Amino acid sequence: MMLIRPAAMSDLDQLMAISTATGSGMSSMPTNLKSWQTKIDNSEQSFARNANGANGEIYFLVMEDTDKSRIVGTTAIYAGVGLHQPFYSYKVSKLVSFSKELDKKNQMDVLHLVNDYTGTTEIGSLYLDPEYRINGNGRFLSRCRFLMFADFPERFGDTIIAEMRGWQNDEGHSPFWEHLGQKFFGLGFENADFMSSVKGNQFITDLMPRHPIYVELLPKAAQEVIGKPHNASAPALKLLEKEGFRYGGYADIFDGGPTVQCQTRNVETVQKCKSGIVQSIIPQNDIKSTKRSIISNQQPQNFRTVCEAVEVAPDGTIALGDETAKILHTQIGQTISYVI
Repeated sequence: MMLIRPAAMSDLDQLMAISTATGSGMSSMPTNLKSWQTKIDNSEQSFARNANGANGEIYFLVMEDTDKSRIVGTTAIYAGVGLHQPFYSYKVSKLVSFSKELDKKNQMDVLHLVNDYTGTTEIGSLYLDPEYRINGNGRFLSRCRFLMFADFPERFGDTIIAEMRGWQNDEGHSPFWEHLGQKFFGLGFENADFMSSVKGNQFITDLMPRHPIYVELLPKAAQEVIGKPHNASAPALKLLEKEGFRYGGYADIFDGGPTVQCQTRNVETVQKCKSGIVQSIIPQNDIKSTKRSIISNQQPQNFRTVCEAVEVAPDGTIALGDETAKILHTQIGQTISYVI
């Protein structure tokens, strides 16, 4: 069975291997043991505390193939970004000027370095082993985060954002970085990305230009990838768009990737999520429903989700399969959430 649960220190070796597999571009998952230890420790503390509001908590989740005890995917929620160190983005805006003497109007895109998303909740760190990109696993991994928003709204903000990995060519080069960021930092893309994730972003504060950048002054190759996702991120972006996320004109300062956003209450999965009390636990094969639902156990300190069939009685109570109940650590009389 596929289980999504909080990451634990015992997952460390497997998570390091996943970092190696993802390569450059996912700054939230660097190939650095100390960074992973810190992230997992922060996540364990975040799940354990009775949070009220988004105050910089990290909720890092892993997808486990329970039959093989193998970690095959990751995802995370970062509640209250930018509260402990600046959260930078480029805002793409229009600048219009007009000359009566020349009878000429200019309209240009301009990049502004901003902290507009400070305090919002970010979802990210989405990875799924290629072998497991079947049977709706990717959709399950993406949507499980929204059950957390539905189950524990007091832990998160009103706006959710997702920074999509920016476009790179087949050799792994980022045109946006090479024609803009590298000019100011003198670092290769992977080095800058690694420094940001491991050592913090003080160097961005120190060296990034404060004045607006005219897009038309950049080479064509850099202009064309502003707001363009990496080819590997396209499926994840489509899933988010189905949930109601839209591009709001903000781009990542390293690779120019798009930032998409949605009001928490408007996320489709949050709106469709239902809850019910477990009335009975029956043999797994006796579940008659053929429709699988994403199910959460509504336990913040032991959050677990699976994607399995449930039976909903006319009065709203739930019948769970015995294997499902065991994996969820759920008993008769407890309340669960589910969404088809």
